[in-house]
Amino acid sequence: MEQIKHECGVAMIRLLKPLDYYKEKYGSVLYGLEKLYLIMEKEHNRGQEAAGIGCVRLDVPPGREYIFRERAQGAGAITEIFGAAHAQIGQALQEGADLKEAPFVGEAYMGHLRYSTTGRSGINYVHPFMRRNNWSARNMLLCGNFNMTNVDEIFRDITSRGQHPRLYADTFILLEQLGHALDRENERLYTIHHRAGLEGLELSEAISRDLNVTNVLRRCAPLWDGGYVICGLVGNGDMWAMRDPHGIRPAFYYCDDEIVAVASERPVLQTAFNVKTADVHELQPGEALAVDRNGSWRLDRILPEASNARCSFERIYFSRGSDRDIYRERKELGRLLTDAVLDAVDHDTDHTVFSFIPNTAEVAFYGMMEGLEDYLNRAKTRSIQQLVHKGEATDAGIAEILGKHIRMEKVAIKDIKLRTFIADGSVRNDLATHVYDITYGSVQPGDNLVVIDDSIVRGTTLQQSILRILDRLNPKRIVVVSSSPQVRYPDCYGIDMSRMAEFIAFRAAMALLEERGMRHVIDEVYENCRRQDEMPPSEVRNFVKDIYAPFTPEEIAAKCAEMLTPEGTGAEVTIVYQNVEDMHRAIPGHPGDWYFTGDYPTPGGTRLVNRAFVNYYEKRPDARD
Repeated sequence: MEQIKHECGVAMIRLLKPLDYYKEKYGSVLYGLEKLYLIMEKEHNRGQEAAGIGCVRLDVPPGREYIFRERAQGAGAITEIFGAAHAQIGQALQEGADLKEAPFVGEAYMGHLRYSTTGRSGINYVHPFMRRNNWSARNMLLCGNFNMTNVDEIFRDITSRGQHPRLYADTFILLEQLGHALDRENERLYTIHHRAGLEGLELSEAISRDLNVTNVLRRCAPLWDGGYVICGLVGNGDMWAMRDPHGIRPAFYYCDDEIVAVASERPVLQTAFNVKTADVHELQPGEALAVDRNGSWRLDRILPEASNARCSFERIYFSRGSDRDIYRERKELGRLLTDAVLDAVDHDTDHTVFSFIPNTAEVAFYGMMEGLEDYLNRAKTRSIQQLVHKGEATDAGIAEILGKHIRMEKVAIKDIKLRTFIADGSVRNDLATHVYDITYGSVQPGDNLVVIDDSIVRGTTLQQSILRILDRLNPKRIVVVSSSPQVRYPDCYGIDMSRMAEFIAFRAAMALLEERGMRHVIDEVYENCRRQDEMPPSEVRNFVKDIYAPFTPEEIAAKCAEMLTPEGTGAEVTIVYQNVEDMHRAIPGHPGDWYFTGDYPTPGGTRLVNRAFVNYYEKRPDARD
């Protein structure tokens, strides 16, 4: 219903054969670039604010470029950067260059799709980032899907070593930290090979050959706190992708004798290389996939695997529903809501129309419908058994029972993307109500109307658009169903849900505290949160939980419905949320639920939720919570 900006998308490709091999087999030395484009287009859902690509070509003589990068901003960034790359290739060919010597023709590629979750924008913040040096093995391209919760600590560490970062942002700081570690690895190899008598290009080649990016990661990663997939591409051709030890952010890889590829989602790789689900593997938490200059690849354990905190919101909302397991999980989320939905309409299926908010909730809707059909079939069986028991089982009576069905309609239609920014004030609000349209005649006066959505986070679109247009159908009751639980706490690992005041569940709990004369709870939470900044990580506790503690989930849901119901709405409005237990039942492999429960997997997350409440309490609307 309401777009949530979220974690970015990464893509990496390493060709394992000479370029002529791909020209002979696939008809083009641009095979790697073409696969990168396909992967990034298939991951377009993960980032529509900016995109960037990088390329490294191997065995280039001194004096010629071997690292290439293009970045662009805007929804059309993918088209723009690949268009620019092909334009450079065409220009090189016009100037008489061999295709294998043209820009963006190489053996190693990196791609990135960006959603800003920090409020920072501009081309300087678009990945991949680049570190330049005259030694090939000291050049580096860096991109990632991450948010570090302890940037201050990493910044202090690198500045204590004498470094002077240009900007204070986690990507810049990681680039400097990893770059420094890459320098140390180069220096280690320089000492070894120089003592062995190597000089000049032989010395440089030996360093490039023996470089071990695992050493670089093991030097840096122990200091990282956050959710991340960090990808690096070194100028000598080495590359890596590393996942955080809790597995918060996703990463998958595919390898054969021709290629190594990494992406943020499994079906993307399946489609790009036409392979089966079992051929694509999940990069395990704390692991790095590393590819050496010579094309050999390995999985290295960088950090011990920590408690499983794979992101549940990833499965509910962000990832492509074409993934086999995600599709099943989303259907199960809908099915498990059946009983709560029936309670909300007093089990009156005869006078209830069921639908969904397009387009991301469609799969959960199918699951809910299966659950409702199972319920109705059981009810039909009981009714027929009663007729038989009474000796009243006529053909007409049985036919009447069998004719009962669950009424489902496509009630809401996402019409066009209206450009509301062209208007101000009430005009903008009026335009917002028309982002969705309705199917007139799909609901009869006096019917209940149930619509399922994947999540209700801020409730803005629900209040400004959805409820207003659904009410035009004149239902007796509108039941809005969320396939995810109440979002109560900010995310700090890469999803744009950072300010407390944005969450309707938080606003509802705060309103209940005020209404019931419990203002002292708010003040106590503030004082406790404020003291947490100076506490050691092992003693930090999420005091924001105390805001919700006095109320049941049902009380908060009822208050959410009251606060989001537009003035003048004729229908009674009810909101039904998934409960946390059923969510875990539907998504057993991804227990990360801090935005619902407040149980953050890292100390940095707990510290930041307390800081978010302090910012809210002190009325600092411009601060990043």
